[in-house]
Amino acid sequence: MMDKRRESNEPTAPPSTYYTTGRNSPRSRTRASTTRTGSVSASHAKNDLNNGTIPRRASYEDKGKHRRFLIDVETTLAHILEQEDTNGDFQITINDMGPKTLSLGTADSGGYKRFQIRGNYMLSNLLQELALAKDFGRKYVVLDEERLNENPVSRLSRMIRHIFWDGLTRCIDGDGLEAICSDSKNRSKDVAPRIYIPYNEHEIYDYYKQVAKDKSHLNLDVQYLPKDITPEYVKSINEKPGILALAMHKVKDDKGNTTFKGVPFVVPGGRFNEMYGWDSYFEALGLMADGRIELARGMAENFAYEIKHYGKILNANRSYYLSRSQPPLLTDLAIKVYEKLDPTKEKENKAWLREILKSAIKEYHNVWMSEPRLDKKTMLSRYRPEGVGIPPETEASHFDHIISKFAKKHGLTIPEFNDKYNDGVIKEPELDEYFLHDRAVRESGHDTTYRFEGVCANLATVDLNALLYKYETDIADCITDYLGDDLEDFDGNKQSAAEWSERASKRRERIDKYLWNEKEHLYFDYDTVKEEMTTYESVTAYWTMWAGCASPEQASKLAQSLYKFEVTGGLVSGTEKSRGHITLDRPNRQWDFPFGWAPHQILAWQAFENYGMSDIACRLAYRFLYTITKAFVDFNGVVPEKFDVVNLSHQVEVEYGNVGVDFKFVPREGFGWMNASFELGLTYLNMNSRRALGTITDPDTLFAKMLQSEIAKLSAAEQREASLIRRKSTIAARKITHGGDAMSVVTKINPEDIMRQSLNMPKSPEALDNFFSSPRPDDDDVIPVTVDETFELPSTVFGETVQGSYEFGEPAPEAPDASEDTLQVPTPPN
Repeated sequence: MMDKRRESNEPTAPPSTYYTTGRNSPRSRTRASTTRTGSVSASHAKNDLNNGTIPRRASYEDKGKHRRFLIDVETTLAHILEQEDTNGDFQITINDMGPKTLSLGTADSGGYKRFQIRGNYMLSNLLQELALAKDFGRKYVVLDEERLNENPVSRLSRMIRHIFWDGLTRCIDGDGLEAICSDSKNRSKDVAPRIYIPYNEHEIYDYYKQVAKDKSHLNLDVQYLPKDITPEYVKSINEKPGILALAMHKVKDDKGNTTFKGVPFVVPGGRFNEMYGWDSYFEALGLMADGRIELARGMAENFAYEIKHYGKILNANRSYYLSRSQPPLLTDLAIKVYEKLDPTKEKENKAWLREILKSAIKEYHNVWMSEPRLDKKTMLSRYRPEGVGIPPETEASHFDHIISKFAKKHGLTIPEFNDKYNDGVIKEPELDEYFLHDRAVRESGHDTTYRFEGVCANLATVDLNALLYKYETDIADCITDYLGDDLEDFDGNKQSAAEWSERASKRRERIDKYLWNEKEHLYFDYDTVKEEMTTYESVTAYWTMWAGCASPEQASKLAQSLYKFEVTGGLVSGTEKSRGHITLDRPNRQWDFPFGWAPHQILAWQAFENYGMSDIACRLAYRFLYTITKAFVDFNGVVPEKFDVVNLSHQVEVEYGNVGVDFKFVPREGFGWMNASFELGLTYLNMNSRRALGTITDPDTLFAKMLQSEIAKLSAAEQREASLIRRKSTIAARKITHGGDAMSVVTKINPEDIMRQSLNMPKSPEALDNFFSSPRPDDDDVIPVTVDETFELPSTVFGETVQGSYEFGEPAPEAPDASEDTLQVPTPPN
């Protein structure tokens, strides 16, 4: 029987399996010499040649076998960085000017027979795999070629499932405190780890006091919160910031003693190392798409804990966020989790759903339907949190441009003025008004945007009221469909489905009255102070379709207005016209044009799905996933917080920069809701569009006929506007230059590379040596392909089964049908 250490691993297995079992088992050792490129040669000792560690060197390679490389991890890692990482950022991207080729020795030849891997994608994947192998203590590895030329869609999805979610998971208890207490946003002089406990959670308080004693090296400070958490109290602890306790379960330790275990959750990533409000909803959707139901369930339970003990779903569970909430999405999360729970535990599941809904009802009444957030005249809700002073979590200089004139007025430096203003020594009503709206912007999750600047706290926004409409209909539906008309609030008041439906009906009437603009075919925010509709065109108008409060006629008209927001890379947050002119004194805001965010995309996909427009949902999902995949391929696996979806770039110059881009060798977290958007987006794609995504097919090409059909339905003026918007997006994407090459950011899939990297292609080294030595075509000759000929595809392309023959020179398919098993790919070489 073959030694298990010689058995091959599944080429696309998770790193924790791939680098710890089979040929890469920790017990597998080889005495080897290395070349400059780091590929391993077989040992010259006879015993070592036959000890089962590596196969005997053959005189030729099996042409039908998948190729594997024998690699010295440290040497190859050093060499690839020296050769390819020309800008020194420990990543291999299209911005690097290396030769983009590396020679590796094959495992079947014991490292003697060499094979070149080419291109930015394969080289950056090699860099990532070497870093992962090093994580698991491997000095030498047998690496499958399939791991380097893997379909980027499959690779990214695999990394999200097996690396990113785990990298973002946190747990607040004795074992997880060190990871969660770290807070790069803490600008106070007091950086000691601190945890705040609700006033009545005595067992939890005692637990953490014992943790502080047992782990004295943490210097953990455990504090009770008061029963009444006022804005003044929150300001008073800004110089002593800390993490806020979340839900815990009682468990038995190894000795049989009762202790506590924190309910785990996912953080966004980067400097956002705590559980955020609306981020968590989208992350939970992604977790459920990947089968991580218990983790998603824990997120809902932590939300319920926050409402019970802190009065609201918090902006995030840090002490300086105690006065702010975020967009309410708990009821939809509760329903989605409930529907995926074990159906054999119906009684327990219903009890769980009741507890979560009780918390949602408390939040609905006490937060969103109470002043100051409720506008009594329109009976619509606003983002209007209470607070005192300057938000402490921002960068030190964030508000300097606002505060400088006030500091000058009082003859103080900016830090001196900040202290006196926060302490109430200096009164400035104008500044109070500014920070009222600034806090509201942060509560909205859209910090920052010209849509909300200087006015947010006064706005009955379309997004917030659509979400509350969803709360009302969700609770009504749960009472009827899931709970057998058996639901009470925390005070024991029986809840009626009819009453909640009536609340929804009235809100829908108010939304139509105050927020719907029939002329513009769009919803807008309403200024409750000026008593007028605003004019900012926001993509959150489509949240009404997600919530189901738009009529079929309104949904149809919203679909006609989609051209205002749809660009090559997805949906922009708002229109360029609404954002206004950008200057040095009026810089870009990250929630305005040209930026696209995962929450807007995800809700829009489901919005169109809800109204039977699945073809549009597919197209919009493809656009955003195209942007994500393109960046992943070109920039060493990056998955950032946001994108400029007009320029198709994550390298943005805007406030706060971009999170998720600062890593060495291999990304380990991505970014929470971007990870989720990719996993969710795949569920909206049919087989044809998913294959097209794997070859990074331009969405405007893929959906050309569909777009032409939709534009034909517009008026002449709207057609001109739509054409101009798309033209600007295409031109802008080509203006990002590198080394003077205007096409440097355009990802090209070379026909040679597709055929060479095809998983089932015969691996003849001699044929490939000739292949590589032949002249390579110029970029202009690569794609698009316009020749008119038919050819048979190989049985797989990037791991996907493909059948049939395909005609080139034809227009892109109008709306790919899930039943069609077709794919357009470049013409293979002769």
